[in-house]
Amino acid sequence: MTHDVLIMHRCLELAKQALGNTYPNPMVGSVLVVNNQIIGEGWHHQAGTPHSEVHAIGSVSDVSLLNKATLYVSLEPCSHHGRTPPCADLIIQSGIPRVVVATLDPNPLVAGQGIQRLRDHGIEVIIGVLEAQARYLNRRFFTFHEQKRPYIVLKWAQSEDGFMAPTQQEMGQPFWLTGTLSRLRVHQWRTQEAAILVGTQTVLADNPSLTARDWAGNQPLRLFLDATGKVPSDAKLRIEPFNTLVFTQNKNYIETDFLKREICTFDQTLWTQLFRRLWELGISSVLIEGGRHTLQSIIDEQIWDEARIFTAPKTIQNGIKSPAIQGKIINRETIENDQLVYLHPYDYDHHF
Repeated sequence: MTHDVLIMHRCLELAKQALGNTYPNPMVGSVLVVNNQIIGEGWHHQAGTPHSEVHAIGSVSDVSLLNKATLYVSLEPCSHHGRTPPCADLIIQSGIPRVVVATLDPNPLVAGQGIQRLRDHGIEVIIGVLEAQARYLNRRFFTFHEQKRPYIVLKWAQSEDGFMAPTQQEMGQPFWLTGTLSRLRVHQWRTQEAAILVGTQTVLADNPSLTARDWAGNQPLRLFLDATGKVPSDAKLRIEPFNTLVFTQNKNYIETDFLKREICTFDQTLWTQLFRRLWELGISSVLIEGGRHTLQSIIDEQIWDEARIFTAPKTIQNGIKSPAIQGKIINRETIENDQLVYLHPYDYDHHF
């Protein structure tokens, strides 16, 4: 393993610490090195706050070392004024002579311009160290900009015999297949995605809150489908004070301070409409926790990026069948008595 690769691994480890906190921005880590010794490091903590390069440069105790340092950064330094100044300008002003970058930034506001600005000022720039790993870390960000839609994560639990729930269940009461730790993992996932979505039948059957109440972190934007207004006015998604969007055909759907409506057509273009609108709103990822119909329709449209499937050691024998899905298994876990499988579509690499 070369020195550049080793240090870039550190950048990626730093970046990961902000999972769920930076959207719509990417996760980025930076490390400054002189004579094979780390003299400073940092990562982007939250959108609207200083970027990783600012933290790394600010952490250096002896700034005289900067004029012989190499800056490693997991994503191209920005070159535009957003909520923070351009990092490319800070690097130039700091006198850093060499920069190693994992991958270019797909945001059209940057997209190679940061690299060009550095080179125009005589800075040596190397691109492509651990590029695949850096792109995968920020797969939500890259999908958002390159596919012009959010990164879509499907999630469900099923029995050993392939059912999600019995045919009959008490309305408004969720049916639990998995154990406590698996349910806790789902709440952790909710803090890591920008939004969470369910269909009408899930709202009617389970009356969910869709909050990350059992895990510290960000609350996702709550999304639900209600084409004609079947969801009762006292449903948790309509009365709990968390930011919520309902996708509906009903132009008279009652809005509140926290519940807003988005009008769309419930036909074969529904998901294209919905995900495009979320892209326009800056939503970079969605965790889909819907029922079989919602999940299967997204699978059939082939617009998903990741599936996380729990299998509990229980049988139902007759009930609501699990979605039919095909993909490449990328990871497996055992959580108490539950088995968790992660899948990507077979053509997942084509996204990048």
